[in-house]
Amino acid sequence: MSRVDDLIAEHTPNGVEFRTLGDIARFVRGNGMPKTDLVDEGVGAIHYGQIYTRYGVWATETISFVAPETAMKLAKAQPGDIIITNTSENVEDVGKAVAWLGSEPIVTGGHATVIQHDLAPKYLAYWFQSESFSVQKRALATGTKVIDVSARQLAKVRLPVPPIEVQREIVGILDKFTSLEAELEAELEARRVQYEFYRDSLLTFPVDTPIAPLGELGTIFGGLTGKSKADFSGGNARYATYTNVFNNIALNTEADDFVRIGNDERQRSLAYGDVIFTGSSESLEEVGMTSVVTRQLAEPLYLNSFCIGFRMNDDSLLNPEFAKHLFRSGPLRAQIIKTANGVTRINVSKVRLAKILIPLPPTAEQERIARILDQFEALTGDLHIGLPAEIAARRKQYEHYRDRLLTFEEAAA
Repeated sequence: MSRVDDLIAEHTPNGVEFRTLGDIARFVRGNGMPKTDLVDEGVGAIHYGQIYTRYGVWATETISFVAPETAMKLAKAQPGDIIITNTSENVEDVGKAVAWLGSEPIVTGGHATVIQHDLAPKYLAYWFQSESFSVQKRALATGTKVIDVSARQLAKVRLPVPPIEVQREIVGILDKFTSLEAELEAELEARRVQYEFYRDSLLTFPVDTPIAPLGELGTIFGGLTGKSKADFSGGNARYATYTNVFNNIALNTEADDFVRIGNDERQRSLAYGDVIFTGSSESLEEVGMTSVVTRQLAEPLYLNSFCIGFRMNDDSLLNPEFAKHLFRSGPLRAQIIKTANGVTRINVSKVRLAKILIPLPPTAEQERIARILDQFEALTGDLHIGLPAEIAARRKQYEHYRDRLLTFEEAAA
């Protein structure tokens, strides 16, 4: 921190200038680029899912391509530009930014905006991660089912613009944090691969194991209906968000996500043993991710409108602790993916979902497999154990120093 303080004292002793993003940047809204446009080679492309899940703060190479004739129609990002998501199902997932640091221009599609600017690219990308931006983003976001932060709204965002020497020093410090975290993440990923291999082996059953279509075993149902953005402010009942379902094989039933439910409303609440599927995604690989309610619920818990629920008719046939592993296994994921279709947005078909085949080994075998896989999963996913705990601690430390480094005393107007 002292080196940054020294540079600020040297270059801006009276405080750091704050400006609006509209004063220092130009915006190009993405357009088009359905998944069917992606090819094996051609012009580099980056789509919404990659910005959000794969690239983090910056990217130097692409893993997707479009044909040259398609690229001519799409928004282009030059080296150094920022590409930022502008729509999502919830406000926290809007405004995920990546600095494009490759040597050639790339293209991007809808749900993203290219920001052309004159700042240090990674400084701006790091700032888009900061709490300061999050606060402003939440205030500027619009929409109900789909949350949007448009280029017009982004232009209103105020940010510190320290001298380039300060920007580069901050980037150097934060790069060290992210590099250490990346090393731990790589080791954890290797363990996840081992866990998934062992999980799929345990969840591959003999040919004489009973199987049944999902639709014959229970009821498929939808989430909340008739809700507006206002209903999710100051709510009186918990609900399970899309992110909660996507990120947890066992639903976090104590997450502080609330919705307003009236006394006369007839909304279906979740129950112990329910299996929840994410109903849509940007990619086939991530569609239909599941979470299971593995705890008895002391209060009503509702399901968001972007997910699909399933409830067994006879809950003795499927142990929830077993189900949380089963529905994330390779064989079941392969079936679930086949239930989805779409182009720019991939959606699960409830009709097809009802036809996926569920193995039903004896209860004792389900319990045995669940115990084994719980131990393996804890080593790769439990934030209180081993590498996940160390990564979580490093991330918390990084976020603390990032926000400190990106907080300045504003120069007098």
